[in-house]
Amino acid sequence: MKILVIDDSSVIRDLVKFSLTMKDHEVITAEDGDVGIQAAKKNLPDLILLDILMPRMNGYEACNILKQDRQTKHIPVFILSSKGQMDDLDKAFQAGADNYITKPFDPEKLDATISYKLAKLKS
Repeated sequence: MKILVIDDSSVIRDLVKFSLTMKDHEVITAEDGDVGIQAAKKNLPDLILLDILMPRMNGYEACNILKQDRQTKHIPVFILSSKGQMDDLDKAFQAGADNYITKPFDPEKLDATISYKLAKLKS
């Protein structure tokens, strides 16, 4: 599976990339929403993991743009964020997010969560 990780933290990008690559996924990374949107259009990943708190364009804005674009609207977007209040979840789902995973997360469980949630979305 090809996964795009959009997060301004290089530590998170590297951790997610390492753990998902070990599970045989192809991982592409982007450091902000603008770069992430372009990477999504260029690579058409199977899934996007998207942070909320980023400079220039936050994750809500990026998700909304991705879900409005005919090229990328079909790609599931999973928010991966330290913001875990109900209001944050509501904003994410209103922007078009398909799932919400809070940080900190267990890298070992991340792949299982992705596989499970994607299977539910496709059924």
